[in-house]
Amino acid sequence: QVQLVESGGGLVQAGGSLRLSCAASGRTYYVMGWFRQAPGKEREFVASIRWAGGSTYYADSVKGRFTVSRDIAKNTVYLQMNSLRPEDTAVYYCAGSFSVSPILPSRRADFRSWGQGTQVTVSS
Repeated sequence: QVQLVESGGGLVQAGGSLRLSCAASGRTYYVMGWFRQAPGKEREFVASIRWAGGSTYYADSVKGRFTVSRDIAKNTVYLQMNSLRPEDTAVYYCAGSFSVSPILPSRRADFRSWGQGTQVTVSS
């Protein structure tokens, strides 16, 4: 049974930083992703990272501000979020994918398992 557990969310002022963690247990995915869902909006892609090699892919809205990384020994993926904006407020989810495409996945349908989510609130 695969389990993904996010942590690290909270309340932060605009311009601040937070680091989210996603601990994975069970089967090992090839790619891990971060998504977010704001109230009344669709869940959207944020970033993804390949376990082997560490290649990354970002949504344009977070490029240059967010950094995804992984610690293989801890089986944990991180999302470092800097220069946070009120529009970054959302529930953040991590997800696992078995995609072997050379292009890192960014669609919800490419991801098989999901964590329970962690709330990030950015005040103005």
